[in-house]
Amino acid sequence: MARNSAQDNPLAPVTIAVGQEDLLLDRAVREVVVAARAADADTDVRDLTSDQLQPGTLAELTSPSLFAERKVVVVRNAQDLSADTIKDVKAYLGAPAEEITLVLLHAGAAKGKGLLDAARKAGAREVACPKMTKPADRLAFVKSEFRALGRSATPEACQALVDSIGSDLRELASAVTQLVSDIEGTIDEAVVGRYYTGRAEASSFTVADRAVEGRAAEALEALRWSLSTGVAPVMITSALAQGVRAIGKLSSARGGRPADLARELGMPPWKIDRVRQQMRGWTPDGVSVALRAVAEADAGVKGGGDDPEYALEKAVVAIARAARSRRG
Repeated sequence: MARNSAQDNPLAPVTIAVGQEDLLLDRAVREVVVAARAADADTDVRDLTSDQLQPGTLAELTSPSLFAERKVVVVRNAQDLSADTIKDVKAYLGAPAEEITLVLLHAGAAKGKGLLDAARKAGAREVACPKMTKPADRLAFVKSEFRALGRSATPEACQALVDSIGSDLRELASAVTQLVSDIEGTIDEAVVGRYYTGRAEASSFTVADRAVEGRAAEALEALRWSLSTGVAPVMITSALAQGVRAIGKLSSARGGRPADLARELGMPPWKIDRVRQQMRGWTPDGVSVALRAVAEADAGVKGGGDDPEYALEKAVVAIARAARSRRG
């Protein structure tokens, strides 16, 4: 993430994360929260949407505490704040409270530009989170991900990853993490080809999504295509496990807004919305059955069985059936 401000302290009184790339916005928030909790493990984090920050709310959240607790106040879609609330925020920028970090997420367009200008004038720390629409930008992002994890990848490997996965930064970041976890030494084009050839058309996440939605035929079709184009079986079991665990975590969570559940479960808000749609046919017993199926498939693809493809097919069918358990 590029910095547009010389100030590079995550605990600066005010941080503005500017842009429309959700992954980078989430990371900007996480960086501040991690720094705050490193300074004080009991830091109170309040993550609010623009409609939750009403006139007077910011004053309540930033009023002095008897316990002098550290607090992080995150305001998403700050460009959509009401005129009266913007007045409150601008007033706060002139005299920010001690032990409180305000994080404003702003799309960066013309709407709400007055607030953005005021934050910049007040010396807020700024994190750029632009949409990466150019292939060259996504390539630079992949290279920076490998560097951040302390690993080296050839230029050809980075380009192959972008070509295979496409424009989704979350999937690109996940792919880098998976490669770093699985592969020792320098990551080259051959490794990427082994893992991700054909990912743009049929990713392991597509297999998992169709399975947890109970669409067995489509999941099997995506599975066979993925395997035929070189996607590593271990990537598919990993995606299946993530999909089923997300169903289990959300089904056992308290109801609430996506932002609240995201904090509780450690998922981004966009994923909460997707999983809510996928979990309609699931029961607790179904989740247990699906997790056992994933564990068996994982053992099968890692040497516990003679036919990894058959192990994956069994898991996909079992998960799809479990997804329909509520419907009988």
